[in-house]
Amino acid sequence: MTTTSIHAPGRLGNPALEMRSDPRADPRMLAALAPFGLDGAGAPPPVDATAPRAARLEFAVAGEAGFEAVFAALVDGLPEVDVERSTETIDGGDGNPVALHISRPRGASGPLPGVLHLHGGGMVILRAEGPMYCRIRDELAGTGLVVVGVEFRNGAGLLGAHPFPAGLDDCAKALSWMHEHRAALGVSSITVAGESGGGNLSLATALRAKRDGLLHMIDGVYAMVPYISGAYADPPPELPSLVENQDYFLGSALMPVMASLYDEGDHATNPLCWPYYAGPDDLAGLPPHVISVCELDPLRDEGAAYYRALVRAGVAARGRTVLGVGHAGDLMFRRDIPENYWATLHDIHSFCAR
Repeated sequence: MTTTSIHAPGRLGNPALEMRSDPRADPRMLAALAPFGLDGAGAPPPVDATAPRAARLEFAVAGEAGFEAVFAALVDGLPEVDVERSTETIDGGDGNPVALHISRPRGASGPLPGVLHLHGGGMVILRAEGPMYCRIRDELAGTGLVVVGVEFRNGAGLLGAHPFPAGLDDCAKALSWMHEHRAALGVSSITVAGESGGGNLSLATALRAKRDGLLHMIDGVYAMVPYISGAYADPPPELPSLVENQDYFLGSALMPVMASLYDEGDHATNPLCWPYYAGPDDLAGLPPHVISVCELDPLRDEGAAYYRALVRAGVAARGRTVLGVGHAGDLMFRRDIPENYWATLHDIHSFCAR
């Protein structure tokens, strides 16, 4: 009788494994990340979630600059996208100005599906006007969509420091504006979409719309690699990917620091802050959803858990997994893994135009 040994994947099976030595990792992703030293386990941050808030905020500013530089380099030199662009400024949740960056196909006529795009950055860093997010919106528009990117307030960084619920308040205001201007924008539907922290805000915007009796404003939700549990300081056993893919692009010591700048713990199980904790009553009646995750992402299992919760609550939901890449790896590598990039953009378009 032959005995087969089955090894647990990633760092569950080998705690010394790094992303660059994980046999599941797409070599094209590793080659793209290697020049930045992001293909292995990076150094832990100089602060933790218990450090004084001022120190954590200072760290976030530096981290934001680093991420923006990497993302700018990953899209540097790509051809310009020929779409129409405009900017509107609306009042946010506290009367604060919120810029809306609008991209649409050049010369398009007739109503088109619309996307309210919420950028990533853990709800605390990065900007909608960053070069990578500008490109994502423009190339989504090029598929035949009207895309509105929201410059919501962040928990830290250049657009901080505004912890929960400031950013969500701004996203809710942007949704209301887009709904009220459907005719002027020429949109036939509104899908709320975002990745990472923007995935959190996309799900939370839908949950909040239900709470406020405004679900008629949303036709669908497309959440990619959503950052939704807040359970990063002490990973729970039901989310094994936090250990399996520990320190794969997203540092395990970084995430609790970022989470603490959005929420100091007062809202640890509030589904508007951390949608992972949404119950059946919160989810029932929501519009159709897509939850997209990446195989080598520490956040993979919280996204998958949310998908399963949606299905149990009777929501029309679809899940997808992008193999071989880490956090948001389908969107980051436009030049290096174009097959994944365009598959995701066309899947978003297909969902919006259903």
